[in-house]
Amino acid sequence: MRAAIVMPAWLPEDIFPTKTAKAQVNYWQPLGVLYLAASLREAGHEVKFFDGSFLNHDEVIQRIKEFDPEFVGIYANTALWKKAVKTAEDIKKVSEASVFAGGPYPTAMGEKALTEAPALDAIVAGEGELTLCEALERLEKGKSLDGVKGVIYREKGRIIKNPPRPPIENLDALPFPARDLLEDKNLYVPPAGTYRRKPVAIVMTSRGCNGRCIYCYQLTGERRIRYRSVENVLEEIEFCLEQGYREIRFLDDTFAGDYSRAMRIAEEIKRRGLDVTWFVSARVNQVDEPLLKAFRRAGCWAIFFGAESGVQKNLNALRKGITLEQTRRAVKAAKRAGLKVVTAFIFGIPGETYEEALKTIDFAIELDPDFVNFHTMTPFPGTELYDRASELGQMSSRWEDFTFEGAAFIPHTMTKEQIEELRRIAFKRFYSRPRYILRRLLGIRTLDDFKLVTRGLKSLFWIWMREDVFRVAPPSNQNVNK
Repeated sequence: MRAAIVMPAWLPEDIFPTKTAKAQVNYWQPLGVLYLAASLREAGHEVKFFDGSFLNHDEVIQRIKEFDPEFVGIYANTALWKKAVKTAEDIKKVSEASVFAGGPYPTAMGEKALTEAPALDAIVAGEGELTLCEALERLEKGKSLDGVKGVIYREKGRIIKNPPRPPIENLDALPFPARDLLEDKNLYVPPAGTYRRKPVAIVMTSRGCNGRCIYCYQLTGERRIRYRSVENVLEEIEFCLEQGYREIRFLDDTFAGDYSRAMRIAEEIKRRGLDVTWFVSARVNQVDEPLLKAFRRAGCWAIFFGAESGVQKNLNALRKGITLEQTRRAVKAAKRAGLKVVTAFIFGIPGETYEEALKTIDFAIELDPDFVNFHTMTPFPGTELYDRASELGQMSSRWEDFTFEGAAFIPHTMTKEQIEELRRIAFKRFYSRPRYILRRLLGIRTLDDFKLVTRGLKSLFWIWMREDVFRVAPPSNQNVNK
């Protein structure tokens, strides 16, 4: 069966403030989509991937028309949902293919997603590798989707919800993501400042998280981590190097959730002498200096910590499960190990006051990481925060605001204008420090370093000059050329 996987067309300005979009934009390899494509291909289907990150809407539809698939799967997160609906509608105008949607939004919304998108034939809820292969086998034989776990589908005017599919336990059994379907792997780069060499491969060594954060989406019933074996992870890293990748970005929610396993991965990268640099994310309460030094010896150059707040009360409100002192220790240990440190903070936490948010800015400056971002609280569908939004504050009715940038949630204790002002103050205070600017200038070693500093200085200029710099523009015309 000819199968097309589609990312709806979008522009940086759809997600980031117009004046700072170029400095903030990032193009992750769409790992979930590539896992699906690899599984379908392993099952014998002919698969193509059309990425609206680099194609406009009309180009995506034209590619579909030319390929003439029998099946189309559309990825949809919350911010891209309306674009996914439009994509499905226009595909139906040029193709007789069965059109499914999958991803965080349809998984969280279930039947409601099909109600909102009449052009969709079905949605895949949860992990799609096994579900989609079984569904396409049914479609190929002209059989009903009845009983295919994880599928919600339309039949004779009715919406039918099959039982959910349990999470995949043996992750080693999955084929490696089909990165060869990307038209140009050099286009896919993480956020500025979070990679050292290109091209960058995104790798996940585990799935799930055992945390309890109210803003984090987990599959139904999931509050645990499923791990790939160390050997399987190393095989994928070596395969990425064979494909020409030079850096790995580990995207696990909890890379160091199993301390000894994280240590073994680092030691094995070192033992095999792999020429790869890598960037990793970790919780501050799961790392120490010996582990971080092992990362550094194995080629890790930077680590991301979700610090979130400089006020313990607000960390507790998020159920983050960490303390300010743990964050201080982790950042100091990472610096001693020779790693660059990236942190992120959130404004608009339930119950947070303007004065407490100012303390968070002070805390970020005290930590003095190499890079920091200040996000807005976002109540994604499927999270506890989304379910309790009306109790804890006000939630935007525009799905386009659900981007970490659009202040989609406003707690009762603040206003949207205050949150926008706090982001401006935070970026200005952190990045305008003379010592910080000097450090960045002295750290320029490559053309990419120079471009990063230049974009950063341009964004800093707009932060100083425009009070509305962090207001996200209305959704763009999807037909704009890229």
